[in-house]
Amino acid sequence: MTLGSSSRPGPAPLCPARFVPRSIEQPQACACAGARSPALAMGLLSDPHCRRALAHLIQRLNTPLCALSYVLGLCWFLALAWPPLAPQTYISENALGSTMVQEQFPLGARALAYARQFGAHKKKAGGMPVQWLEQTLWELGLEVHRQSFSRTLPFPDETRERYMVHGTNVYGILRAPRAASTEALVLSVPCSPGTHNNQAVGLMLALAAYFREQIYWAKDIIFLVTEHDLLGTEAWLEAYHDINLTEVQSSGTPGRAGAIQAAISLELSSDVVTSFDVAVEGLNGQLPNLDLLNLFHAFCQKNGLLCTIQGKLPRSDWESLPGYAHSLQTLALMVLAQASGRPGGDHGLFLRYRVQALTLRGINSFRQSKHGMAAVGRTLEGMFRKLNNLLERLHQSYFFYLLPSLSRFVSIGLYMPAFGFLLLVLVLKALDIWMKLSKSETSSGERLWDGDHGAEEEARPGLLVLVPPVLICEAAGLALYLLPVLGQQVATQHFPVSEAEAVVLTIIAIYVAGMALPHNTHRVLPGAGAARGWLALKLVALVALALVLMALALLNFSLGFLLAATMVPAAAAVQPNGPKVLLAAVLVLATPAVTLLLGIFLERELLEVPAGAGEGWQLFLAALGEGLLQHHLYGSCLYPLLALGVYPLWLLLWNVLFWK
Repeated sequence: MTLGSSSRPGPAPLCPARFVPRSIEQPQACACAGARSPALAMGLLSDPHCRRALAHLIQRLNTPLCALSYVLGLCWFLALAWPPLAPQTYISENALGSTMVQEQFPLGARALAYARQFGAHKKKAGGMPVQWLEQTLWELGLEVHRQSFSRTLPFPDETRERYMVHGTNVYGILRAPRAASTEALVLSVPCSPGTHNNQAVGLMLALAAYFREQIYWAKDIIFLVTEHDLLGTEAWLEAYHDINLTEVQSSGTPGRAGAIQAAISLELSSDVVTSFDVAVEGLNGQLPNLDLLNLFHAFCQKNGLLCTIQGKLPRSDWESLPGYAHSLQTLALMVLAQASGRPGGDHGLFLRYRVQALTLRGINSFRQSKHGMAAVGRTLEGMFRKLNNLLERLHQSYFFYLLPSLSRFVSIGLYMPAFGFLLLVLVLKALDIWMKLSKSETSSGERLWDGDHGAEEEARPGLLVLVPPVLICEAAGLALYLLPVLGQQVATQHFPVSEAEAVVLTIIAIYVAGMALPHNTHRVLPGAGAARGWLALKLVALVALALVLMALALLNFSLGFLLAATMVPAAAAVQPNGPKVLLAAVLVLATPAVTLLLGIFLERELLEVPAGAGEGWQLFLAALGEGLLQHHLYGSCLYPLLALGVYPLWLLLWNVLFWK
């Protein structure tokens, strides 16, 4: 036999990497063996025999591969709290490193005096004492300004009993004596109702008095007191940066400093603290640079202050099973908080403007170690002195991370594979359906070659059958996004409910009604009842769901992972030919609304304050209204993403289940 001959007539194809001829005894599939490079693998995929063998393998082992990939994704996530996958945190920015500086703050008693005076004037004024704050800041030698703002809510906020919001922000600027006002730092304190946060305002004023006496400042320092929690912060940030992202009406900020490099939001309601809880989650799941968090943790350790995250104290027995369970609880709480898209404090709105910020909450609990205003002031003074040394914006450390504790972190390169394994399930299932459709099209083409035109028309209904269900599902998502706010007045006229209740009930009504819409309008089209119809619709739903989840995971990993963990199994298993009752139950449990409800119960369990069925339902209703309200007030993307993106895709899967 001549060199290079094969069992079939004609020249045999050569191996892409090595020009080695095939013998008659060597099977055709042997070309798949020994693939050691991407180029060789691409060459093998060009071989029709290799492609046919790979397609057969994917179709035959599709279900086991999907199950294995899903289990691997969940196991990878559970392993993130294991110490080898969560290394120790460290400060990457050289300017924040240790220096020969001793932090000082001798005005602890003065801070308490300011707090008492502020509380008395706030009680007398029935709100924020604007004039007293302006006078006090002016006496300290600061450049003082006020900002008036107003906001009309899209629907009443019943938790705070307000529909129209009017407020005033007061801020003082300490001009840097050794710079040209090109950069600034912010210390923000919200003015809360009652006696809450009075000590934070007092400490801020005492820090302003101490900072005014120092000459080493190279950045302007802004001391900001905001009213009406996040609304005041959003109004000040929009006016300071001269943009209008929301519909807030503001008088503007007549006094400005330089570009804000970092911000600290302080919440303190007691004369002594036993620990500080740090909030890092920002709007839409944004996180501050990890160096800022590490800097605060380092100063807490230096001054003997206990520091917690998600309300959890750190443990030293990382290698033990209880230590691993504790880390996993902290990690899960952060995932739930980040997935909600809600800001964890005033700092969450600074992150939108590329300002690295944290919210520090002083806790006074039953712990024995108690610290006064002097220790807290030294910690904040040390942080601002370190931030004053920055020559550029914080950028050296991580912006995408998860925290099983304050001393350990999980980087994006370690937690993204968990999501990748879940997404692989959709890819494998979509490949399986695509191969089935291709096989059906090939066999239909062979029948058409034999003259069977009727079989071709029946087997190939075309993409027209997908138009009605896709349009109806998208219309349902659009109605879920627009109608709750637009139709609140009509609902209050016909039903004995308030505007806020009407909005929440409309959301639930539209959500449930979407399951009963006539999705099967595709039956009026010729050939729409063929098996190719639901296979094509499921393929579209799987591909679109994979793209949406992948985009979500890049912006907010926690939200993308939670939706993938709940929706991927149902999306892969749904079909019209299986046990309909069981598949319908699985699909209902995978809906985003049920995911939100289960997330509320899980969060309360992890916080060790379990909620009953009635309380959980009330929290669920409040979360629906709060999510829509935050979208209109601050630009939260959670509600539109679920209403316009995830919910229509879930309805497509529901349509696949009841395809006839």
